[in-house]
Amino acid sequence: MKRALLGLSLLLSACAGAPSPAPDAPPTEEASPARAPALTLVESWPRETTLDHAALPDAVDVWPALIGEARESLDLLFFYAVTEEGEALEPVLTALAEAAQRGVRVRMVFDAAFHARMPEVPDRLGAIEGVDVRVLDFGPHAGGGVQHAKLFVVDGEAAYVGSQNLDWRSLTEIQELGVLVREPALVGAVADVFEMDWALAGGASLEEARALGTPRRFPVEVDYEGEAARVWPVFSPQPALPEGAEWDWPRLEAALASAEREIRLQVMGYHLVGHGGDTWRDLDDALRAAAGRGVRVQLMVSHWETRPGRIEDLKALCQVDGVEVRVVTIPEASTGFVPYSRTIHAKYLTVDGALSWVGTSNAAGDYFLHSRNAGFVVEGGSFARRLEAFFDDLWGSDYAEAVDPARAYEPPRVSE
Repeated sequence: MKRALLGLSLLLSACAGAPSPAPDAPPTEEASPARAPALTLVESWPRETTLDHAALPDAVDVWPALIGEARESLDLLFFYAVTEEGEALEPVLTALAEAAQRGVRVRMVFDAAFHARMPEVPDRLGAIEGVDVRVLDFGPHAGGGVQHAKLFVVDGEAAYVGSQNLDWRSLTEIQELGVLVREPALVGAVADVFEMDWALAGGASLEEARALGTPRRFPVEVDYEGEAARVWPVFSPQPALPEGAEWDWPRLEAALASAEREIRLQVMGYHLVGHGGDTWRDLDDALRAAAGRGVRVQLMVSHWETRPGRIEDLKALCQVDGVEVRVVTIPEASTGFVPYSRTIHAKYLTVDGALSWVGTSNAAGDYFLHSRNAGFVVEGGSFARRLEAFFDDLWGSDYAEAVDPARAYEPPRVSE
């Protein structure tokens, strides 16, 4: 069923862009070509779990199909890339190679630090004629940090932003969530971020790269499942945004401050102390303040956060009246342990069933203040309800367990 929905969406997209014969009479509204949705939620789910949602297409299907649409250009901005023979990323890499072979210009940017550790896939792609790969040392442009965004743009007409890395595990072994947009201004805003980072990776100054942005007016209104939704593209960090782009944290902070009834937040990681030792309390303070005025706050994180240095912040937060914190543990697959997998990695927020965010940032200052990230804030009940259902399925599952302030947690097994 999910593949059928995906096929219909891509067919509608193709019909919308295809030329048609001149009509004998002025076309009626009914005769107008159908259009693919302007806004689509796309998931990944760990195999051998109950976390699949029939109503949401899977990234493992969407990504190769999107790449297959490309006629002129593919621009990809990812944290890193890694694959295994026979695994789910191979069709994506094949689709990229085939795009280049049919004359599509393919440009890719990866974080420099991760490329130094895992160069194989970027270098394999860069060896293909028509594929240009650059690596970006993002830290000097924003006081530290990394290129952490996960996004790509197809022909300047469609853009994908989500939590999935260019990693086979992100497609079949990890719970993830992203957004496919086909609205021109939203796609343009995402494309501006790629162009900026492409320029930085090519040696441009921060000032030169920022100037590549095009100011646009937001929000834009789109239809989501039959209801109007207003959408803002948001990015980080503030010192390294293209001209006209909006920093994400102030809008998220305002959303939390507006909450009157309930906040649902899922991220992989939640911690106050960053990699450089700095403490950032703004998000923690916002959740505590919301609970203090009677808002119900629900937070879900990966079981990876039960390790020392992380679990303490969660134990402290869950003792606030009105705040519930659960950690999610995904069982090991029947094929055995796989490092850096079997976890939840989606990043999204809902407020009062009306306002939402889906992005690439975890809940820590490094992501908002120093690293490249991207997302969308959406005002609209239908979109929020879809996210709430996604959240509630996991919250009420056997995989989720309340944080116990008195428990001494064993460090989780993350890597070998």
